[in-house]
Amino acid sequence: MPGSRLTQQERRRIALGLADGLAYAEIARRLDRPTSTVTREVMRNGGPTGYRADLAHRATERRARRRGRVTPRGPQLRPPARGRDLEAVRAYEETLAGVLVATGLPAMMARVLACLTLAESGSLTAAELARHLQVSPASVSKAVAFLDIQGLIRRERGERRRERYTVDDDVWYRTMMAAARSTAHLVETARQGIGVLGPHSPAAARLENIVRVLDFVSESLSRTATQAREILAASTAATPGGT
Repeated sequence: MPGSRLTQQERRRIALGLADGLAYAEIARRLDRPTSTVTREVMRNGGPTGYRADLAHRATERRARRRGRVTPRGPQLRPPARGRDLEAVRAYEETLAGVLVATGLPAMMARVLACLTLAESGSLTAAELARHLQVSPASVSKAVAFLDIQGLIRRERGERRRERYTVDDDVWYRTMMAAARSTAHLVETARQGIGVLGPHSPAAARLENIVRVLDFVSESLSRTATQAREILAASTAATPGGT
């Protein structure tokens, strides 16, 4: 059945698979569907925690009716570039968003970040994001505000004073450093707990184990992220054209 639309029964099986904690690839295998089909279906309809089969089916029917009535106007957000297969890129974008959700990023924020990461232009406006993702401007506004606070995107002033949103080369370094600082804060809090509970407390012993593991993780993550950034910078500088 690959290539045809998902049926309501298949959507119910997707919902059951998500409830059982199955990966997108395993759900797709059981349905004999591409993994990208399942990933796109889930991300368009509430994400892994908000997916509801009946609601997704009705929403898909509404979108199909709307596409049948409306003729697209104006240029597409992503014209063919460098020989890219736009359908394959779109499927990969949904896959990337799904992986970001699995790391703990909320679904809409993950979709926006994936879209910006893969944009050929390097930056997009809120209107372009809303049009590409087929969501409301309010959803995009909330997502970019969250990503900006987390340091995952940058705001820039574009033409006509419109803000553009960009994912730069340092975004993952900043993400790793933020994770390292968060882990270090947890380590410090655990150390305080050891002092409160006393050295002979079983709970204090558990906190001590937390300190030993996470202190090592925090230090290693910070050091590795810094080294990777320096290596990437040196490699870029040594490449003709700086790319």
